[in-house]
Formats: sequence, C-alpha cells, structure tokens
Amino acid sequence: MRYRIFITGSGIAKEAQQLLREENCTFETGDPKDTPADIARKLREFDPHGLIVRQGKINAEVQDAARSLKVICKHGVGTDNIDVAEATRRGIPVMFTPLANYESVAEHTLALIFALLRRIPLEDKRIRSGVFDKKNYNGQEISGKTLGIIGFGHIGRRLAELAAPFKMEVLVYHPSCTREALPPYISKVKKVEEIFPRADIISLHCPLTPETRGMINRNTIAQMKQGVYIINTARGGIVNEDDLFRALQERRVGGAALDVFEEEPPAADHPLFKLDNAIFTTHVAGASDNSLRNMGVDSVKNVLAVLKGEPPDPESLVNKEALANGRLD
Repeated sequence: MRYRIFITGSGIAKEAQQLLREENCTFETGDPKDTPADIARKLREFDPHGLIVRQGKINAEVQDAARSLKVICKHGVGTDNIDVAEATRRGIPVMFTPLANYESVAEHTLALIFALLRRIPLEDKRIRSGVFDKKNYNGQEISGKTLGIIGFGHIGRRLAELAAPFKMEVLVYHPSCTREALPPYISKVKKVEEIFPRADIISLHCPLTPETRGMINRNTIAQMKQGVYIINTARGGIVNEDDLFRALQERRVGGAALDVFEEEPPAADHPLFKLDNAIFTTHVAGASDNSLRNMGVDSVKNVLAVLKGEPPDPESLVNKEALANGRLD
C-alpha cells in the first residue's frame, strides 16, 4: 500500500525523506506558521495515514480533518502540542523519538551554562560596541559548583555525565524516586525542594505537566541560593517568567538561560530581553546535524511500523491505551 504521510512545520531531514520514498510513500509538508485551522485544511485535502509533528498544535479539529489517520509521531520529545487524550479516544497511537536528540539538548545546556557563567554574550556585545574593559569582568568557573538537575531522563543523565570532568557535585530529582547505583558525584534526592537551597546551577529537564507548570516561581526562587543560575531547555511553562524577571532584576537570581518560553515566539519587547544577566536561544537545544537526522528517521520508522501492523516500540509510545481502542485495521 502507498501510505500518505503529512509532516507539519519545517519538514524532515533528507535521509528521512529518502526512507519514505523507498517505502513508496507520498508525503507533504506544512509550514511553521500554520495554525490548527491551516493544518486541518491541509489534512482534509491530503487525507494522510500518518502524521509527523514538528510545529503546530494537533487538537481535535486537526484530528477530525484527517479521516484516514492511524498514527501520530512527534518529531522530538515533548508532546504537549498534541491532544493525546483526543487521539487515545480515537484509537490513534501517539509516538515520539526518545533517543534522537538527548545528546544535542545536553550539549546545548552545557553550552548555555558556560556562556552564562562566563558572561560570553555580554562580553561579545560590549566589545562589538567599542568597550574593551577587563576591570569589571566577573566570570565564574563551573568547577566545584553544585548542579541541580530536575528530571533525570536521557537528557538529564547525559548532562550529569558531561559535568563529570568539571568536578561538580550533581543533585538529581526524578519523580519515580527509584534507587539505582550512581557515580559518587551524583546524588538522587527524594523531593525537588531538596535541590533548591543546595544548587548553584539549576537545570530543568522535566516535561510540562499540571504538576510542573510554574514550578519555578517566586516561592521556589525564595528557597534557592542567592545568585543561583537557572537553565531551561525543557518547556517554557515550567518557569513563571514574570517571577523570574523580578528575581533577575533584583539579582536574587544571578542569571538565567532560556531556550523555551511560555509563549512562542515571545513578544519582541519581552521584559526579559532588557536584562544583561539573561541569555536566550530560539527553542533549538534539540536541533543539530545529528539530532535532526535522528528525529526524522526515527519518526518515519515509528509511523511506518504502526501502519504496517507491527507492534509499536514501547519506549516511543505515549498512549498505549489507544491500542485497545484500535484504529489500526
């Protein structure tokens, strides 16, 4: 059978496109600016069997429009832009690519830590504006500091490994609280609140859920060390940006590095952009030469496996309940 696959947003890597061609699939690509109504209109016309999601919200309206849809796969990790409950009700498996980009996100996080503590973006900006002043430079070393990692999945674990050569103490929190053998420089805590007063640097690697939404707020910031650094390469909604702005402005938080925002794209006049102790990237922590290829290829493999009637990879399947509702015949 010739399957029809629709890819929302920016498309997929050429290696993934080639895999679709080899499997005799027809595919179309949307646009990063597509609204749910735009996506729904395109799906109504194309009627895909599989949907690979980069950008855009996949709500009930979108799923209604795709009459033949049998599987959805997120090109990446976070599925908060997909109405998983609606897909489950319809018997549509929702998948993601858990192993495709964790190296990229972990490396990007480490790069943000270095850039923030060494004040590299500010130094670059000053020297370009004609200021060459070494007297007031106050960069910090990460060696010997305590790194708190909230969320200890593939990304958090890789970041902990990358921190090893810098002789950091690493505190990690994961809601499962399972016991496991860890290197002596890594300690697992039972409550996330145990990280706040002890960490010099806090890095977020948890999903956006009702429990984690607004986790970083004025109350939790008040529990943190004076001058703490906060890194968010997870999801914007985990941080209350108004509270973070005030804490940065007052230097209660020494610096913050954000790859994600509560609203994307953020407003051009966002208050955080006025601060010299905050740095930003455009939700690209998971994007690299290797990760884009991996996410594309893994997305295609996940979609084709379901369409061919093969058992979905359990580590990549978000809603196993959908299989019982069955839309795969």
